[in-house]
Amino acid sequence: MSRVTQDTATDLVTTDLAVGGMTCAACVSRVEKKLSRLDGVRAGVNLATGRARVLHPAGVPVADLVAAVESGGFTAEPVPAEQPPTVAPAEDPTEGLRLGLVALLAVPVIAMSMVPALQMRGWQWICFPLAAFVVTAGSLPFHRRAWRALRHATATMDTLVSLGVLASFGWSAYALCFGGAGALGMRMPFSLTAAAGGGAHIYLEAAVGVPLFVLCGRRLEGRARERTGSAVRALAELGAKEVCVRVGEVERMVPIEQLLPGQLFVVRPGEKVATDGVVVEGSSALDTSLLTGESVPVETGPGDRVTGATLNVGGALVVRATAVGADTRLARITALVVEAQAGKAKAQRLADTVAGVFVPVVLAIAVCVLGYWLGAGAGRQQALTAAVAVLVVACPCALGLATPTALLAATGRGAELGVLVRGPQALESLRRVDTVVLDKTGTLTTGRMALAVATPAAGERAEEVLRLAAAVEQRSEHPIGRALAEAAGQPLPPVTGFRAEAGLGVEGTVADRRVRVLRPDAAALPGELREALAAAEGAGRTAVVVELDGRPAALLALGDSLRPGSYRAVHRLRGMGLETVLATGDQPGAARAVAEQLGIREVHAGASPQRKAELVEELRASGRTVAVVGDGVNDAVALACADLGIALGSGSDAAIGAAGLTLVTGDIESLVVAVALARRTLGTIRANLVWAFGYNAVLVPLAAVGLLNPMLAALAMSVSSLLVVGNSLRLRTWRPGRRRI
Repeated sequence: MSRVTQDTATDLVTTDLAVGGMTCAACVSRVEKKLSRLDGVRAGVNLATGRARVLHPAGVPVADLVAAVESGGFTAEPVPAEQPPTVAPAEDPTEGLRLGLVALLAVPVIAMSMVPALQMRGWQWICFPLAAFVVTAGSLPFHRRAWRALRHATATMDTLVSLGVLASFGWSAYALCFGGAGALGMRMPFSLTAAAGGGAHIYLEAAVGVPLFVLCGRRLEGRARERTGSAVRALAELGAKEVCVRVGEVERMVPIEQLLPGQLFVVRPGEKVATDGVVVEGSSALDTSLLTGESVPVETGPGDRVTGATLNVGGALVVRATAVGADTRLARITALVVEAQAGKAKAQRLADTVAGVFVPVVLAIAVCVLGYWLGAGAGRQQALTAAVAVLVVACPCALGLATPTALLAATGRGAELGVLVRGPQALESLRRVDTVVLDKTGTLTTGRMALAVATPAAGERAEEVLRLAAAVEQRSEHPIGRALAEAAGQPLPPVTGFRAEAGLGVEGTVADRRVRVLRPDAAALPGELREALAAAEGAGRTAVVVELDGRPAALLALGDSLRPGSYRAVHRLRGMGLETVLATGDQPGAARAVAEQLGIREVHAGASPQRKAELVEELRASGRTVAVVGDGVNDAVALACADLGIALGSGSDAAIGAAGLTLVTGDIESLVVAVALARRTLGTIRANLVWAFGYNAVLVPLAAVGLLNPMLAALAMSVSSLLVVGNSLRLRTWRPGRRRI
């Protein structure tokens, strides 16, 4: 059964299709156009997941949608309703081997063709079989895609690459066999024009250089696309894979797919909650930070609702499932990320739009040049030489290398500086960003509980009370206990008579004193401890009271602590003209305390993943360009919806996958470096693109009027690629400085 939903208000049906054979954004555009030609049909295609979401009238059958996609040369099938979103393979696994073989064979051909000193006797016949392999087997993907586009009356960049490679090799074969270039003592002459004696010129270096450069560029782009889809994969893998179902008194492990609403399942300490449900037995603490941003584990008991994928850090629970599969909170977050990424893909079509005009224009120019020279009475060799020069000089090597080489250099340099750059859309967005939405837990703070303040009662020493409390708590697996044990240090005195009271606290005997660590009751506390409790609650901290022999001895306040560098990062961002906003799932007191320390004026506390996404949309609707910085699954939707998502490398895979930039070291100060690196990288990419387009704008006309022979055209094409690569490599030595930020 396909994944189909119906909007009864508009009588429209939404159908998901799995589309095969897409390799780039041009393919995405073609699939959308094919579907949109059906009456009343609108479609959005996600390259990362390989799926098309189609909104169509109920009267349009799914079979017609499939047929429309297949008419464009792709495959399509309805997505089963129970199948979660997955990531489409970014590239053929054999492409790496193909690139290696092409590079191994192409380098000696290029070297001997371009450096006369290396042209030994018979060099051209050594290069010819090497080039033949590259042109056939090495360039086979380009030829196949060009043929598929031709069958469907379209032309792509693959068409131009395929024609350029075949024309270069075909002319070289003709020149070797019939044009005099096969003489054993031949040396490659350099001529600026397409002379009548052009048969002595071969350009095997163009035939092998074009596929080498383009294969390299496309492999880099394929890796970037695979990283783009990692958010969906991380979310899909976050949930539990198996669940312990209870039927009567019998418990058995089953795959999560077999769990049904209404069934009881058991969650033991250290396990993930399998799905959304309601607790029917047991009490425990659940770590919900990945989904809610709440740093303090949530105490849970009978009647409380629990969310799938949260971690049980306390006792055993028996839960009744209320939602499974696509209806769970985690599944809804996953769907929102998929839809947000699909929306972003629409901004990536500019290059394919340009290519869609560029390719037919170049083909038309080549045909017109051939006809003109033949009609003007020029020789066949001269006419063919001029036409082939147009194809060779217009091969989009520099255009294909402009972005991936800059990104490769920036990624390498960024990794050294603690910044991972995803792609040009992220860089463009970061240049325009004027508002940064910051998550609190795990982003500005460490995300771990730690002792903040210890307030002793009259006559007690805080250090001694903490040591006794930590001795008892070291037997507990609760995060509060671990925080107290870490704060007291080692060694700790032994404990006897340890007992844990679910939902209340722990107690035991230490050094002949009865020690209890409990939830505080304000009415039972002396004045100084009551004031400390009020201050702790006002700051959003968790407080416990330590009783010694039945008398309150100290109040211990625990909370999340700021990351080193958070203050400097926020203030330097403000100095760069960026407005900062705090959005967190934590409670208002904790959010206000952090905001006051950092000088952030706008605060949104208790924000769910959906609310964070709504906040981003509200800011964008007000005219702001928004970046979101986060580290948890609860931030993934907002990261995907923002103009730019920025994740911490220490955060969840889902957040990293949904983000355009990742601060690898988890240091929020790296965001300042990211802004500077993004601006420099974007400037490099723009310079590369200006050169690539300018090169074609100047040299294509020169080739058309016969002022550029194929050999010089191939040289120009190679030099343009080298200049692009050289300009990109300058990023490897870039250093951040205050004058740049």
